[in-house]
Amino acid sequence: MPCPFTLFSLPEQFPLDETALDTRYRELAAQFHPDRAAAASAFEQKQAVMMSAAVNEAYRVLRHPLERAAYLLQKHNIDADAPEHTHFAPEFLMQQMTWREQLAEADDSAAIQALQAEIAAAYHELLAQLHSAFEAEQYEAAAQLLRQGRFLDKMLKEIKNKLS
Repeated sequence: MPCPFTLFSLPEQFPLDETALDTRYRELAAQFHPDRAAAASAFEQKQAVMMSAAVNEAYRVLRHPLERAAYLLQKHNIDADAPEHTHFAPEFLMQQMTWREQLAEADDSAAIQALQAEIAAAYHELLAQLHSAFEAEQYEAAAQLLRQGRFLDKMLKEIKNKLS
């Protein structure tokens, strides 16, 4: 996959102008849409499909802050999602257990929504810390935050599913 930042003509950094990202995505998606190559040769059609897939994958990586962070960390030879990274601060693990218990015991949508708001606030705070870690070039700290963010993101998805 080509560098997502290069493909979208954006600076290679954690903070991102989401409006510029969305605008550029629409431009690239239109430019490389496979239907535009319908009358072209088989080779050109295949190229259009491949470029369309690359644009969509790059957009997915850039649009989601945790995926963007993981990509930037990989550029610094840090695989934050590697299986050997299983150490978390005890306080973080205790908070996760507490939230999981609250979710399991929640019996009405008001309680679930309150938990969702609490975890969403923690997630947004974590993203601010992740931004600061990248700004300070503290990549190991960013990797730890990314791993914690994966937990929070998963919890938010579970809550969304429970509310559906």
